[in-house]
Amino acid sequence: MPRTPEHAPLQLSALQWWEVLAVILAVVYLVLAIRQNIWCWAAAAVSTTLYLFIMYEARLYMESALQVFYLAMAAYGWYQWKRGGADHHGVKVTTWPWRNHVLAIGAVFVLVLVSGELLSRYSSAALPFADSFTTWGAIVATWMVARKILENWIYWFVIDAVSVWLYISRDLYFTAGLFVLYLVMIVIGYRSWRASMREEIAA
Repeated sequence: MPRTPEHAPLQLSALQWWEVLAVILAVVYLVLAIRQNIWCWAAAAVSTTLYLFIMYEARLYMESALQVFYLAMAAYGWYQWKRGGADHHGVKVTTWPWRNHVLAIGAVFVLVLVSGELLSRYSSAALPFADSFTTWGAIVATWMVARKILENWIYWFVIDAVSVWLYISRDLYFTAGLFVLYLVMIVIGYRSWRASMREEIAA
């Protein structure tokens, strides 16, 4: 008897297989980042390259463009964790004053309004404002990771919560699942970096 669609085995498209690989590497990146292992940036570079094409195919153009920035930040993060800091032995975990947060958040919302409006008028982008929010927010948060700013984890929690909904809406279920996992790992990352910072202060 011929198979009907509802009885056919689950088959993944080529794009979904690449998405699975990108997800695995993204998890490796976050695990290593939590441990402050410099090799997290190598995993990030490969995962980012894959996501550049995946997001473009999903018509999440701001997310696709974001991957170019991530590639540059992978190199910058590697350098900062290896040679940054006052003693050139790598940056240490620090915190931002409230003024920095006000400026960063204000800048993100202005950029979201501008880029979201431009995308809605001049492109076929899906969910232009949500796409813009996760993009500009991630730019700030990624720079914070490279500089080992503790509050990056709080920024990422908000960004990734929005991203779960965004990716589900575009049928990127593996990536949405990844970001649900991220939400749990972010809490672990915050606690780990905070403990590291306190140890540095006490030393």
